[in-house]
Amino acid sequence: MENVKSNTSVSPFGIKDKLGYMFGDFGNDFTFILSSSFMLKFYTDVMDINAAVVGVLMMAARFVDAVTDVTMGQIVDRSKPTKDGKFRPWIRRMCGPVAIASFLIYQAGFANMAYGFKVFWMAFTYILWGSIFYTSINIPYGSMASAISPDPDDRAQLSVWRTIGATLAGLVIGVGTPIVAYKTVNGNPILTGGRMMTVAGVFSVLAILCYLLCFYLVRERVEVPANTQKLHIGMMIKNLVTNRALLGIIAAAILLLLGMLGMQGMAGYVFPNFYRSAGAQSVSALAGSIAMLLICAPFAGKLAAKFGKKELSVVSCAFGAAIYLICLFIRPQSAAVYVVFYTLAYIGLGFFNTVIWAMITDVIDDAEVKNGVREDGTIYSVYSFARKLGQAFSSGMIGGLLTMIGYSKDTAFDPEVTRGIFNLSCVIPAAGLLAVALALFFIYPLNKKKVEENCAELARRRKQS
Repeated sequence: MENVKSNTSVSPFGIKDKLGYMFGDFGNDFTFILSSSFMLKFYTDVMDINAAVVGVLMMAARFVDAVTDVTMGQIVDRSKPTKDGKFRPWIRRMCGPVAIASFLIYQAGFANMAYGFKVFWMAFTYILWGSIFYTSINIPYGSMASAISPDPDDRAQLSVWRTIGATLAGLVIGVGTPIVAYKTVNGNPILTGGRMMTVAGVFSVLAILCYLLCFYLVRERVEVPANTQKLHIGMMIKNLVTNRALLGIIAAAILLLLGMLGMQGMAGYVFPNFYRSAGAQSVSALAGSIAMLLICAPFAGKLAAKFGKKELSVVSCAFGAAIYLICLFIRPQSAAVYVVFYTLAYIGLGFFNTVIWAMITDVIDDAEVKNGVREDGTIYSVYSFARKLGQAFSSGMIGGLLTMIGYSKDTAFDPEVTRGIFNLSCVIPAAGLLAVALALFFIYPLNKKKVEENCAELARRRKQS
């Protein structure tokens, strides 16, 4: 077994690493949140493709990820460290391709092309972005947390700052996109293709800038040698499927994405269609982002340190589910009141979403304690694939359910359809968040005590090496 060694030739862990890691997810989510929040809306309302078709294609792309994610994880694990580290070089290499591929998804100039061509273009660009280029930058970025510092408290801080980056991206996208991309026609807010394409282009440029800031600010301090052991596919699969901690966090991640992206995805329909206010969608994104920055980010780490990351996440997700069930029962007619419910529920999922990245490093540590091999890239790639499944299932589910209630470009403001939109906007996130709480409680084994025991054991082994 090769031991993980600390690189003491670089500056100590500090604010530059936190800011750099924050900018990394800022860059990630300039394309990821844009896709999860507006791609379905763009292809149904601008490109005039059936919602179920969009959803099915987004789900089908995840089968490609089953190969590309794990392959990229193996590439990362088996790569040798360079003068820039083992993981950082990938960020600089792939920031341009992932940004360009994201921009290609939103080509409104093809709106009048044949239906088959539009479906092909959507599938091609979505796979190019998500399955290839996003995978090749996101897996090294996520795996890098273990190399920035061996200290679990430092990693928890990185998780918080990563969430801050995602929240800021969500703030810019969620607030700015509805303001810029919609125009009012006969009193109804309509998404316009040309404006959406401009928004996507601007966000792609900003994504590249954020990735480069991540590369230049972050330093890797833990030298993770290349995994030179012979690849045994059967053994690798066995280790993964028998890893209860990994299975638990995968289940929670998929369900979290169903809840969170259900909220964000349905916001693109409930505000402009049910409440007739694209502006309220911007307000909801602003309120949710502020709540994340002022409540979740400052207190998640402290609460997790006191009670445990698992314990905090179970309670917060159950709280978010309860808020949406109350909203479904009350059925507020005011968009402002709905925004309040949205924000409270966002706080509930926000605590879990803030500490989840630190929980992944806990899973990696747990696997190393049990198997004697550190596989940051492989484990993170499996987790990344699970998140993409959650994204795809969310889009597929939303697309299918919208089709079931009769939604199309022509029925977008029909009263019966908009009532169905409101119901879905509450039921989807409530079910997702409740399921997250149950998965963490019954499957995920890494409570506060177990995490501390694993950290102590790894520290003992590294001291002896």
